[in-house]
Amino acid sequence: MTRPELALHQLHAFVVLAELRHFGHAAQRLGIAQPPLSQQIRRLEERVGFPLFTRNPGRIELTPAGAELLPAARRALDAAESGLTAARRAGAGEVGRLRIGFAASLALTILPGLVRAYRERFPLVRTEIHEMTTTPQVTALRERVIDVGFVREVVEVAAEPGLACEPMLSEGFVAVLPTGHPLAELRAVPISALAEEELVLLPREAGAGVHDRIVNLFRDNGVEPRIGQRAVEWQTACAFVAAGMGVAVVPECVRRMRLSGVVYRKLDPGTARTVVAVCWRSADENPLLDQFLALAVTTK
Repeated sequence: MTRPELALHQLHAFVVLAELRHFGHAAQRLGIAQPPLSQQIRRLEERVGFPLFTRNPGRIELTPAGAELLPAARRALDAAESGLTAARRAGAGEVGRLRIGFAASLALTILPGLVRAYRERFPLVRTEIHEMTTTPQVTALRERVIDVGFVREVVEVAAEPGLACEPMLSEGFVAVLPTGHPLAELRAVPISALAEEELVLLPREAGAGVHDRIVNLFRDNGVEPRIGQRAVEWQTACAFVAAGMGVAVVPECVRRMRLSGVVYRKLDPGTARTVVAVCWRSADENPLLDQFLALAVTTK
């Protein structure tokens, strides 16, 4: 079926003329001369196939065809305006959906404040939070399951073509010990004192960067870690420590969990740090992502 080609500027001129019922006044409101207005109305009438106005001296009236067209013309103009507004908001990154991946421990750092600030600034954007460790986030970014991710260590991201990252913060590590452990009496635990302890550690496939960082922390101090239990999340690792299944070395933010049955102690030496970074597809032209990244950089 062939659709009638109705120009929006002709519909606009028609609606203004229908409201004012006077060519001169309508032309003045539209900011054009009267002859161009008359031409637009005549072209619209030719498209409809019937007169839209009866021309009387000093005043015009709508014909039945014009009266029928008027509400439809108003709806069309309103729909066009709504569409333009929606398009502008989408182009400016003010509406749509943003999918965010994050490692669970980052809920103890900058992430909640950043997401809250973003939602307050862009309330029409629907944010979807996907909890996952670093390696699955790299896969999710590559497969477009998420739009932006927050990871620990950037080794995997740096090695992945098409991904970019920006460091957000760095933090040290602390030892997690069962309550009553002899080393809990120390203010700072030497790495060498953990040589005979079984270590609760994240599996490497969950995040190679932070796994290797902890293992190398031991090896750099002449200790080969005795890895016992594996735990995908830091909270689970601490729970295993509380159950007497070993000790753990975790990012410093984890101590905010205040889990019963464990104590947190500084490490000696305490020079090793873990980097948290925001990552995204470098060729992604999503304006929602641009707005989120701009806000993330200002909150570093």
